[in-house]
Amino acid sequence: MIEAMDETKGAARPVWPVFAKELEALPEAARAWAEACRFKAGAGEVLLVPEGGGVGAALLGLGKRGTASPATSLLAGALGKALPAGAWRLAEGHPLDAGLARLAFALGAYRFDRYKAEEEPPTATLEGEGGAQADIAALLAGSIRLARDLINTPANDLLPDGMEHAARTLAAEFGADVAVTVGDALLAANFPMIHAVGRASAVAPRLIDLSWGDPGAPKVTLVGKGVSFDTGGLDIKPSSGMLLMKKDMGGAANVLALARIVMGRRLPVRLRVLVPAVENAIAGSAFRPGDILRSRKGKTVEIGNTDAEGRLILADALALADEEAPELLIDMATLTGAARVALGPDLPPFFTEDEGLAEALREASEAVADPIWRLPLWQPYARNLASKVADINNVTSDGFAGAVTAALFLQGFVEKAKSWAHFDVFGWRPQAGPLGPVGGEAQAIRALHRVLESRYPAA
Repeated sequence: MIEAMDETKGAARPVWPVFAKELEALPEAARAWAEACRFKAGAGEVLLVPEGGGVGAALLGLGKRGTASPATSLLAGALGKALPAGAWRLAEGHPLDAGLARLAFALGAYRFDRYKAEEEPPTATLEGEGGAQADIAALLAGSIRLARDLINTPANDLLPDGMEHAARTLAAEFGADVAVTVGDALLAANFPMIHAVGRASAVAPRLIDLSWGDPGAPKVTLVGKGVSFDTGGLDIKPSSGMLLMKKDMGGAANVLALARIVMGRRLPVRLRVLVPAVENAIAGSAFRPGDILRSRKGKTVEIGNTDAEGRLILADALALADEEAPELLIDMATLTGAARVALGPDLPPFFTEDEGLAEALREASEAVADPIWRLPLWQPYARNLASKVADINNVTSDGFAGAVTAALFLQGFVEKAKSWAHFDVFGWRPQAGPLGPVGGEAQAIRALHRVLESRYPAA
């Protein structure tokens, strides 16, 4: 039985999570109000319950009755936006996972108001027991907000130098080291494709290299696509295709957020984060269709389309990461529209040949309700990347299996890493939901954190 409405447990007002058709479990006053308002307890539905001329409690609908799952707990995100300001708490006897509910509440309350003239009204807070679970939820929420803020920031305020600033700010927070290779120094340091993609911008391209942790610990390297804006280059996108291209650094935002979690948890790893940061702009110095670029690995790449630039900069960064044979190499990128056609915006695909890692990711995805889906590295399709004049083309000519062939392109630059996985994320929430408004989104990093904390438990 859920606690009665007239209990006295401080100023925090109660929230009763309730499944549909189980309103009889509520205190009498709340049940009568719910019935009068025709509250059906649909998933994520919130009803405020009056008391003494104000709001005394709230109901959170959990949908059809079933065993409460991690996804059920995330419905608490709806409270973050719906509840009036003040302190709230989940009523005793609720079926939710407290850590996931706390995280969801924080994410549901997220607002990107940097460019708003008017101050947003104060938000509600969710109280509960503290301890390690609460600390982890706060760390996850803060890291996801970092990713969202970076993705939501327009390119006029976040070009490659802005990405560098974000990485340096993060490094300063946790005592990490950062090295940055900028402009023509990329050529001297043998990152020719990063240089080629970004050289047409007024802000020089760069490779951001963050490192943290005991050098003797297992090496975990994260690589994130940092295209701060993508015009498509000389193969220019239509105007409608550019509207969301401020989010083309979503892979970089995600790996920086994941790095913040790793460092905040103090996982016993040697963490390295590589972000090739560029703007794919148009100028007389832009790289061209038909150009042949030499990569850091020495492999030559024919440019079939300048709008397939993300895989080029990732290839140079992956080649660098691979040179020290990390135990685990993860790259994240807003890479292909084909991934969205296949799985939609909410379900990012991942690719790996490591069966153990794939299974661990599947289990983690389900455990924390962070959806991901494995797609195959179907080797016969690699032939479609063949070039008559270079070692490989950056695109295929048939238009099929674009997410798979992009992953196969990247795989060709990874040889020594003990385990590698590629995530093709969307980095955007196209519809508002319990976990947040329309806008930038972190994807897959909670599942990845689950895997990392399992493999490398914090002390």
